[in-house]
Amino acid sequence: MAPTSVAEAVRPQQAVAELLFQPYRLGPFTLPNRIVMAPLTRSRARQPGNVPTSLNACYYAQRASGAFIISEATQVSMQGQGYAWTPGIHSREQVEGWRLVTDAVHAAGGRIFLQLWHVGRISHPALQPDHMLPVAPSAITPAGDAFIENDRGEGQLVPFVRPRALQIEEMPYIVQQYAHGARNAMAANFDGVEVHGANGYLIDQFISSGTNHRTDAYGGAVGNRARLLMEVVEAVSEIWGPDRVGVRLSPLGSFNDMSDAEPEVTFGTIAQLLNGLRFAYLHIVNPGLAAIEKGKAPDAGAEQMLALIREKYSGTLIVAGGFDRDTAEAWLEQSKADLIAFGRKFLANPDLPDRLRMRTGLNADDQSTYYGGGAKGYTDYPSLAQERGEQPKACVDDRWR
Repeated sequence: MAPTSVAEAVRPQQAVAELLFQPYRLGPFTLPNRIVMAPLTRSRARQPGNVPTSLNACYYAQRASGAFIISEATQVSMQGQGYAWTPGIHSREQVEGWRLVTDAVHAAGGRIFLQLWHVGRISHPALQPDHMLPVAPSAITPAGDAFIENDRGEGQLVPFVRPRALQIEEMPYIVQQYAHGARNAMAANFDGVEVHGANGYLIDQFISSGTNHRTDAYGGAVGNRARLLMEVVEAVSEIWGPDRVGVRLSPLGSFNDMSDAEPEVTFGTIAQLLNGLRFAYLHIVNPGLAAIEKGKAPDAGAEQMLALIREKYSGTLIVAGGFDRDTAEAWLEQSKADLIAFGRKFLANPDLPDRLRMRTGLNADDQSTYYGGGAKGYTDYPSLAQERGEQPKACVDDRWR
């Protein structure tokens, strides 16, 4: 039967549109919507010591209206650092700095998970303790450049070096670094942690056949290449409880010179292994992101990868990369994801959930201010309330260095 009114005709579309703003149960949390803030490296930790400050607290508190925040990637040790001015979670001063952030987010009614990070080979001796070589599963030099601080205190790109392959006797120590970071995250009053296993960093280097040429218990078959990931997740879950632990993966990702001979076998197996741990969520980078960024539709391989992971992993699935309001709603409606993570849109729009809900214009992000600096391009993006004159201007604190 044909609809009898305009209201009835548009009601199904409105129901789909509202799904993005429906509450969602994640472990012990009732999330107010399905809009997650993705992890975004901003290189604004205070020096020396890579310590979060009140400026970082302001930035995150401004963005507390999402479902929850996943913090910028945070190195679990000095060895784990790969970029200048990124924060750590391995010293007392860093814990105290992060407590400023979590207190501010909680005061604003938000929730925040810390992303635990070890970059592996994506580093440089200038960033390592005692100028040592970066470590990796295998001694394979990545293509590209490291972002370091030069002698003048400026950011500089320098070629990557050939890393040192980790000895098998060192592997328990690597797991301990993540566990130490997880304990410190608890001391800093985070709501949970996310294990960074994506984007070409250490755990991803072990996962992918292109970067892991080992012949011991951490190389060869997929189960061996996934061993470090599983050991880290289990160690972190013992500290936090599985319902406050997430994992990030980037199937089909090539960032940081990554490749895998059989990605469907690799990530299908890992999704199934993770499914048995019953932790809070699996967070993946959209397998079709590379095509989307070029203005193209994702190919069949990206669709197959997403379907495979959805089949193998039955828990909460977060997908990040290339979404706008309409595509996010469509993916939720089609059950391709349970939560959608936004990165650059959240960077430039501190009140992104309100802007999406009201279908208002979005602030454009300024790429020149992504990494390093102070308040400009960080805490000075206006909210709708500020544009209307209903709230004071954004936080400004240039004492970040």
